Amino acid sequence: MIMDDSSQTVLSVEALETDIAGSRILRGVELTVNAGEVVALMGRNGVGKTTTLRSITGGLPISEGTITLAGKPIHRLAADARARMGIGYVPQGRDIFPHLSVSENLQIGLVVHGIKGQAALAALERVYDLFPVLKEMLSRKGGVLSGGQQQQLAIGRALLTNPKLLILDEPTEGIQPSIIDQIGDTLQKLKVNPVPEEEITRASRKEAAEIFEAVKKLREDQALAILLVEQYVDFCREVADRFYAMDRGVITISGAIAELTDEVVETHLQV
Repeated sequence: MIMDDSSQTVLSVEALETDIAGSRILRGVELTVNAGEVVALMGRNGVGKTTTLRSITGGLPISEGTITLAGKPIHRLAADARARMGIGYVPQGRDIFPHLSVSENLQIGLVVHGIKGQAALAALERVYDLFPVLKEMLSRKGGVLSGGQQQQLAIGRALLTNPKLLILDEPTEGIQPSIIDQIGDTLQKLKVNPVPEEEITRASRKEAAEIFEAVKKLREDQALAILLVEQYVDFCREVADRFYAMDRGVITISGAIAELTDEVVETHLQV
């Protein structure tokens, strides 16, 4: 849901250029994410999507351009300073601690950011409200969770700091491609019209739906902007407000999610 005050820009990237090992990867990338909005950054593998995210979060130094968060320039700040200013980042692979429990993974997120007392309790309750399964598995090791549950844990940990901008790199990674493909247009109707049991297990269907519902809930949080890198077109069509497509480090097309037609997908996103 785009806010009426969509001019409230949370993230602005202008003329961004990033080099890796002497090679220019990003070439003049420009994008914005407004408050209360989900923006999908899409493209084939290796076109620069993750490099864009790492440039925004401070994982890579940029060569040219500017990055602002809530109107303040951040492109010269270290990654930890950008996080403190309001960026929550869930990288591809999630980076949870597999040998620690769910509770310990969340507590580390609180300790690192110095969140204590009632503020910590409130932050945890927000996460449990969004992901009830985590509250049921607090003593379980992160490494034994399913792919979807690990993703919920990673997103929950990122949300503990109440970020202005949440960046999600491939949130459906680890969930079987056949599951996401079959959900497609029926994501909102899973309970009414489930995929046949012989094609998809009940547990996996629930897991994919939980990720979708989580992003949907976050989308409705008026204070939060979400930048999403995702391979699955139908998932993006269901949760995003706008999209940008990349190719070879350049934004090739952008628009409202309704403009993400099959023709655009075939031209800009398919191998």
